[in-house]
Amino acid sequence: MSYRFYNARILTMEEGRDIFEGELHTDGSRITYVGGKTDRRPEKGFDEEIDCGGNLLMPGFKNAHTHSAMTLLRSRADDLPLDKWLNEQIFPVEAKMTGDDICQLTKLAFLEYLTSGITACFDMYLTPKTIAKAARECGFRMVQVGAVNNFSQSPELVEEMFNELNGKDPFNSYILGFHAEYTCSKELLLKIADLSHKYSAPVYTHISETASETEGCRERYGMSPVAFLDSIGMFDHGGGGYHLVHVDDNDMEILKKRGMYAVTNPGSNAKLASGIAPVSSYLAHGIPVAIGTDGPASNNALDMFREMYMVTVLAKLKDNDASSVPAHEVLKMATVNGAKAMGLQDADVLAEEKLADLIMIDLNTPNMQPVNNIQKNLVYSGSKSNVRLTMIGGVIKYRDGSFNIGTSPEDIYAAAYEIKKRIDKELNA
Repeated sequence: MSYRFYNARILTMEEGRDIFEGELHTDGSRITYVGGKTDRRPEKGFDEEIDCGGNLLMPGFKNAHTHSAMTLLRSRADDLPLDKWLNEQIFPVEAKMTGDDICQLTKLAFLEYLTSGITACFDMYLTPKTIAKAARECGFRMVQVGAVNNFSQSPELVEEMFNELNGKDPFNSYILGFHAEYTCSKELLLKIADLSHKYSAPVYTHISETASETEGCRERYGMSPVAFLDSIGMFDHGGGGYHLVHVDDNDMEILKKRGMYAVTNPGSNAKLASGIAPVSSYLAHGIPVAIGTDGPASNNALDMFREMYMVTVLAKLKDNDASSVPAHEVLKMATVNGAKAMGLQDADVLAEEKLADLIMIDLNTPNMQPVNNIQKNLVYSGSKSNVRLTMIGGVIKYRDGSFNIGTSPEDIYAAAYEIKKRIDKELNA
């Protein structure tokens, strides 16, 4: 399929390029033109021409940390500290989930991502093969990361998935990783570090999410989680950390030295009372920041607009500075930096030959009027309700409330409900 989007405002997210009025063309999975009004068109014409009505085209958001299939646990385990949340509520339910369950529940997350303008997610969960199946069937761009810990997965599975899911289809890729320092033995961590060296590949994990986690690592190894993991060669080839709330100056220097990404999850960290990440300090140190929603059990929404707003307002509160972490930096985190953190180098900006992963934002709504500053409107007053269209790889997956992912929302909702009923019965047996 080929598309012509015209009469549009366009935010490419390219460095130094302001919003302009023009049009954008796609053919297959790629963008073929981005610029001012033009007579340029393919010989065969376009399959569809879309009048944007002055609305905004921009790159899709990249959810740089999530656990998609935890949709099952949404609003099931709330108002608890992290340790009780995990051990008393989350782990018992997860023990009952099958690979097919996770496939179906991941599709439920896709629906929510699409309504929020999210075109790719960085997912860490239990059954990578069935997660990849969900992405393939729905045409959603999925980057998975290893979730190995003392209780599930293994370094052997991580290596298998690294080789099986990279370069095989356009919707799936895989990055080395593990759950967290505190859920992995040192022996296990050394095996992941060895894989990183074997493939010269980056590693991602949860790091320094809570004060107790950070202090526990200091008691075990005499160092912070960042410093300890770096000391065993975990980040010799880069990577990043999810959360990174409780860090010190030495941690910052390590992150910068290793070229790592800090993936902040403000909604989850606030809800679980884990703390506020030092986002402005990361920026001051030249450490790139990306944004993730975390899973729907701990957030509970998969809404990038809410996360963008929280990133900046929590930074302002933490720094006691209303100018801290401005809107344009937040948009960069949610698009360009997220794409780069996830290895999606062709999905960072809107430009010719880049992947046609884009969204249309409705500016003709009360919360976006008057149009004084579109970028600030997106971050401070934008909403999921403003997402008119979400395109992934040149295919419109969501438009004006309708989905195009190979199955109906009603069937996905019904499947999720049946999974919930079965697991509830098993837990109460």
